[in-house]
Amino acid sequence: MIILKTPEEIELMRKAGQILAACHKEIEAMIRPGVTTMEINDFAESFIHKHGAEQVTKGYKGFPAATCASVNDVIAHGFPDRNPLQEGDIVKMDIVCRYQGWHADSCRTYAVGKISPEAERLVRITKECLDMAIPKAVAGNRLGDVMHVIQKHAEGAGFSVVRDLVGHGIGRSMHEDPNFVHAGKPGKGILLKEGMVITIEPMINAGKFDMFIDFDGWTARTMDGDLSAQFEHTVAITKDGPLVLTE
Repeated sequence: MIILKTPEEIELMRKAGQILAACHKEIEAMIRPGVTTMEINDFAESFIHKHGAEQVTKGYKGFPAATCASVNDVIAHGFPDRNPLQEGDIVKMDIVCRYQGWHADSCRTYAVGKISPEAERLVRITKECLDMAIPKAVAGNRLGDVMHVIQKHAEGAGFSVVRDLVGHGIGRSMHEDPNFVHAGKPGKGILLKEGMVITIEPMINAGKFDMFIDFDGWTARTMDGDLSAQFEHTVAITKDGPLVLTE
């Protein structure tokens, strides 16, 4: 069941999103060779708490940390650790917080020092996929209209769109209906309505879209060992068009 939100509820979600946006801005200043993803995780958890919100991933179905930290070939749900980041790495920091009972979710891919031209192109195209999809998230369109933009842009650049991990609705719960892959056909899928709030979070692989889950039951990696990038915003469908809550 898709739960529609009132403008007042969306505003509370926006406050949660603004905390995440500010946290990501601070993380951007931390990213450098030698820093660990556990240091970033600990900072993010403290930052969220200091701003009157709660982290929600630590303890969720046994997940051990307040953030997902996914380096290089890890697509998503990586565990933060104490291994220093290396020059040339790309790291995805995916963070969820709850403010007065309402959730927001966002992810950014960060370059560690100077990265290869291939990695830079992957990161750029992935961000473009998100930026191009958001304007399609309007009442009266269908999810396929939004996701087709992502698929067309990524595949046109020679990359692939992950199929086994999905975007989702969000609100009082971190994961709500609908769930959807970031690929599709125009005119297909669920009709977008005012009051819907979804995450748009393209996960784009440099190679094939096939993936596997590590022995820890969480860490999703590319099957071919190639790089993966992700950007995510929480987006509300409003009468005035898409409203990005996490910027």
